[in-house]
Amino acid sequence: MVERSKVRVVIAKPGLDGHDRGAKVVARALKEAGYEVIYTGIRQTPEQIVETVIQEDAAVLGISILSGAHMVLIPKIIKLLEEKGIKPNEDIVIFAGGIIPPDDAEELKKMGVAEVFGPGTSLKTTIEFVDKAVENLKRFKNA
Repeated sequence: MVERSKVRVVIAKPGLDGHDRGAKVVARALKEAGYEVIYTGIRQTPEQIVETVIQEDAAVLGISILSGAHMVLIPKIIKLLEEKGIKPNEDIVIFAGGIIPPDDAEELKKMGVAEVFGPGTSLKTTIEFVDKAVENLKRFKNA
């Protein structure tokens, strides 16, 4: 298992969505579990999020979105990451949380989002997901 303290996680709130309680709860849980967590704050642009991922050398990106703009903002974030040479599920684990319909969740997974968590997902489930997902990243394969 990858040592949690060596894994940087960015929790981001893209777009105009100002409801950040869930994002803060997830960020706090991951931090208490031993991960290094960077919370971007609300109303971040995809460009700002990608810049934070690069600056922090994040292995995990958690995107919290409740505004309904997930099918615009998340694909844009993925595209910007790929333009910077960061490949989902190889270089970075991307997960999303919020109000995302199942059909949209499946589409996002096809684009590179590793998992989509809906309301009521336990923090234990999220932490266990991150634990398993980082094991498959290139940077931790031979660690």
